[in-house]
Amino acid sequence: MSISTVTNPEPSSTARSLKVRMVLAFFAIYFLWGTTFLAIRIAVEELPPLFAAGARFFIAGILLFGFMLVKGETRPNARQWRNLLVLSLLMFVAEYGPLFWAEKYVPSGIVSVLAATIPIITLVLEMLVLRKQSWSVRLAAATLLGFGGVGVLLLPGGQQHFPVLPCLAILCGCTTWSLGSVLSRSMDLPKARPLTSGATMLLGGAILLLISAGFGEMHPMPHVTFRAAMALLYLIVFGSLLAFTAFVWLLAHMPATRVASHAYVNPIVAVALGYFLAAEPVTMRTLAGTVLVLVSVFMILRRGA
Repeated sequence: MSISTVTNPEPSSTARSLKVRMVLAFFAIYFLWGTTFLAIRIAVEELPPLFAAGARFFIAGILLFGFMLVKGETRPNARQWRNLLVLSLLMFVAEYGPLFWAEKYVPSGIVSVLAATIPIITLVLEMLVLRKQSWSVRLAAATLLGFGGVGVLLLPGGQQHFPVLPCLAILCGCTTWSLGSVLSRSMDLPKARPLTSGATMLLGGAILLLISAGFGEMHPMPHVTFRAAMALLYLIVFGSLLAFTAFVWLLAHMPATRVASHAYVNPIVAVALGYFLAAEPVTMRTLAGTVLVLVSVFMILRRGA
């Protein structure tokens, strides 16, 4: 009797603590990641886009990578560094460089909807490139629905017209991110996922800063206003360190399809914030395209739930 009364509360307390951490982690990837699109918009209003992207990931990468080394994680070997470099080029340089640039011309809410196509593009790459998935009527319909939603957003005319080139740049970045995520599954990478994340952010941020310098964004050195500094700080702390760490932690505790559900929550958060805080217009065409993309993503993610 006495043993059971002493030991029973421990599992209950552990389960309660795990549940609280999961709630907080989902809040991070649902809400915090959704808010980063507006923070990027604020940052690039006053800072060169490649410089802003590079500063965000270089600083976040140094902090996360350094923290993991202090904790005693093993440094990547030469082969792992090579793979990390490839991932940093695909998932940070080729993805976030165009995205930061595009946010100078496209509302943050629309950028978030276009970025939500990543699960759709990933599915197509798995089917066409790696042959890891087989087509079905449901998946084909979901894919067509998602790209149909993108088409609705990019149609010329109407009350609101989005420039095609920045939108295509975002979609190309989504494609490289998806390719990186697919290839990473067969790469030799450090076992500690936060270490991998920190290393790829560090490398990607450094390369973005070099490209920024090559394009003359640092001549003269950008003047960082208080508003831009706060936007960058928000992206580093809440977007990269907290939300990304929560994302990695969730992947270790539940199916990837449930974690990937942030793809159809982030745009809702981003569109709402853009409308209420930045006066970004939301037309019926915007709503129609957004709904088509989100329904497509929901159908694709539900296949493995």
